[in-house]
Order: sequence, then structure tokens, then C-alpha cells
Amino acid sequence: MQLFYKEQLIEAGLDEAGRGCLAGPVFAAAVILPKNFNAKEISDSKILSEKKRIALAEYIKKEALDYAIAAITHDEIDKINILNASFKAMHKAIDQLKHRPELLLIDGNRFSPYLGISHQCIVKGDAKFVSIAAASILAKVSRDNYMLEQHVNYPQYQWDRNKGYPTLAHKKAIKEFGISPLHRKSYKMS
Repeated sequence: MQLFYKEQLIEAGLDEAGRGCLAGPVFAAAVILPKNFNAKEISDSKILSEKKRIALAEYIKKEALDYAIAAITHDEIDKINILNASFKAMHKAIDQLKHRPELLLIDGNRFSPYLGISHQCIVKGDAKFVSIAAASILAKVSRDNYMLEQHVNYPQYQWDRNKGYPTLAHKKAIKEFGISPLHRKSYKMS
């Protein structure tokens, strides 16, 4: 995994979590790493255990030059669609950075340009660049924590296990109990 795309620039890696979920917000994170960052065991959040993601999220927050996490609600997702909501969450995360990046590294093949900062879309970028992987970890851990908090209010959907993703148990609960106030109404629930 590469530490930088262009080492001479201030780069922010960006990724989102929760695009494929039936409930809850989409989260995005932006991470700027220092030039001497120790990548440790950082990799794509999807291949790490929950325990490892949580530990690495703390490490990233402590060692990053800058980071920010933002969310777009399920209501907004229904209004503007998940792709635009993902871009908006990334833009919100960039807005919160204390350091202005000179290059944005985006996980995926599309992005809505941000205020004159050039960007590079990288398919499977969370497996190729450390800053994108770090952003994927922060976004995933933040979203998972949010869904765990919401599980207390809506235990029938088993968000403590599925985090809002369309598992068989989640779909069965929707059929039995209907949708919660946090479900995305623009998504097919069955």
C-alpha cells in the first residue's frame, strides 16, 4: 500500500461508509497523514476485524496531521440520492479540516469536484493508499458506533449485528415491524 500519491503535496484521503445500508446516515472521513506516518496494520476497513478497526481508528486520530468525519442523514439521502449524499458527506468532512489539502484522493470512480482542489478517483483506493484506508476506517467505525447507539431504540432490527445493512434478519424485521424512522424510504426494503 502506498503512503502518498504525490508526496510533495498535502493529500487528503477520503472514503465513505454506509452507502449500501437500508437505515441510518452515510458517513465520510477525510484524513491527512504526516510525511513520517507509520502505516502499521492499516488496510481496507472491510477486511479488518471490528476490534482492529476500533484500535486503528484511535491510532489514526492520534497520529494524523488532520482528520474530519461527517454524516448525511437518511432523510437527505432520500432527497438527493445516495451518490450525491456520499459526495456531500465528503465535502462536509473536507470543510472541517484545519489544513487545506492540495490533492484529494477519493475511493471510487466518481466525485463531485470540491472548491478548486484537484482530486484523483482511485477504484479500490482503500486497498491502495494509506490515507484512503485510514478514511475508510474512521468512516466505518463512526457509522458503526452510531448504529450501535440506535440499536438501543430499535433492537428488533439487530443493528448491533448488521449495522443497517440488508441482512436476511434485517429484512425479516422490516416485514414484521415495518420501517423505523431511520430507514431510507427511497431504498427497496425486501
